[in-house]
Amino acid sequence: MSQHTFLQIAPTDNVLVALQNLPQGAHIEFEGKTIQLQQNIDAKHKFAIHPLETGDPVFMYGVLVGKAVKPIAAGALISTDNLKHAAENFGARNQVYQWNAPNIDKYKNRTFMGYHRPDGQVGVRNYWLVIPLVFCENRNILVLKNAFLKELGFAQPDVYRKYLHTLTEYFQEHGSTEGFSPEIHIPEISKKRLFHNVDGIQFLTHESGCGETRDDSENLCALLAGYCVNPNVAGITVLSLGCQHAQIQLFKEKLAEKDPHFAKPILFFERQKWQTEYAMLTEAIRQTFEGLVQINQLERQPAALSHLAIGVKCGGSDGFSGISANPAVGHAADLVAALGGKVLMAEYPELCGVEQELINRCVSDEVANDFIHLMREYARRAEAIGAGFDMNPSPGNIRDGLITDAIKSAGAAKKGGTSPVAGAVGYGGYARKPGLHLICTPGNDVLSTTGMAGAGATIQLFTTGLGTPTGNPISPMVKLATNHDLAHRMPDIIDFDCGDIITGEKTVEQTGEEILEYIIGLASGKYDTKAMNLGQDDFMFWKRGVSL
Repeated sequence: MSQHTFLQIAPTDNVLVALQNLPQGAHIEFEGKTIQLQQNIDAKHKFAIHPLETGDPVFMYGVLVGKAVKPIAAGALISTDNLKHAAENFGARNQVYQWNAPNIDKYKNRTFMGYHRPDGQVGVRNYWLVIPLVFCENRNILVLKNAFLKELGFAQPDVYRKYLHTLTEYFQEHGSTEGFSPEIHIPEISKKRLFHNVDGIQFLTHESGCGETRDDSENLCALLAGYCVNPNVAGITVLSLGCQHAQIQLFKEKLAEKDPHFAKPILFFERQKWQTEYAMLTEAIRQTFEGLVQINQLERQPAALSHLAIGVKCGGSDGFSGISANPAVGHAADLVAALGGKVLMAEYPELCGVEQELINRCVSDEVANDFIHLMREYARRAEAIGAGFDMNPSPGNIRDGLITDAIKSAGAAKKGGTSPVAGAVGYGGYARKPGLHLICTPGNDVLSTTGMAGAGATIQLFTTGLGTPTGNPISPMVKLATNHDLAHRMPDIIDFDCGDIITGEKTVEQTGEEILEYIIGLASGKYDTKAMNLGQDDFMFWKRGVSL
């Protein structure tokens, strides 16, 4: 079979990846040897190059990803039945990293059209944010959301209510739904808005702020403060009950830690200081409306690409993630870093096995030690409750070839590119320096993307091989498919198709440059992402302690 049907990712790997379905008995010609396949090998899965004995290491991406738990013949499928998770140990930084940065000559004078903030950051959207400090205010948040979005032209088209209305009428007329097949037109989101320079009013809800450890309430306040400092946010309305752990004063302290000179309009409403809910909410509506009038005066202005702050994430990953979309995003990330922008990479459980490489890429021992501490503390917390990073791959990951956490991690880390690591940031922290930052979050899609937006990501690149609708309220989420099939099958979710890398039609570098061009247009407001059009605004706080 031809080289285009399989791939050896790194020269030291002792497994090959099937790029298409390969039948049992097929002969693979590799490095002067013929390998006969022992089973059907589905696309994205791996098979052994040489015979392996029990305990032998398996390498992919040039790193240890597992150990054989039984003998594996050459040409045999690598599966959960014959391989267990294993990863190299890691320690202190042991070399000074020399980065071979990509050529950025054609981007040096490029700009995007963004919103310049008083602290020097530049946003790609102009949002008003409404947040609760405690779950007790969720209902009031939803009351405000219903009022503002419908009245000011930001509501999503109510296509499903229209469908149900039509279905109800049909049932009332015919006595059953048999034969019901209307064509419901899905209208574009209304552009007839009162405030033309306001990109949206975003409303957060959560289940935290009280009845938990004080650390969790403090971390919640720190995360919410990061959302307020994020340059995509122009103004904020804060709702509080009054008696909860997450006090307004605590929130203000966390905000001052991130920006001592915070200059955006911010409004506070504490329920226990108002006689009636009606009195508080009508005043909140009036003052928020006045704030919208104020931020509507802001206009997009040219900004250097060094003002980009890009989060990188993978979810619903498959066996092609580390070959196509993740490396392409990694190249785009390297271009942004070389231009002086920020890149944020999260998901610490999906850095398992590549820690030493990242440690050696750190710009200083201090940054390296911060990363080591965060990584080990996370692992310790997981082990304390009987869990571990080896439990990270989901059934969907395993079904599509990611059978150990180290295999998943080695491919996942490719989305961070090759640039030096400028910082390691804890959950609720904020990335200020240019360059690549490692943001401590779980692998969970929403916990991770929530954390990156709170750390300052103004756009997030989310690669997927299986498909996921995840979005974020303030940080536009770009979905990049690892393969053509997914892009064609889920066009209402996928923004960008990286499948040409798998078919050999484009290189990782070509695709990475196309991703950067897409980012520039998105940052300038020329288009929205599919998640934005769907109103997919996911927010979830990473609560690490117990409920009390």
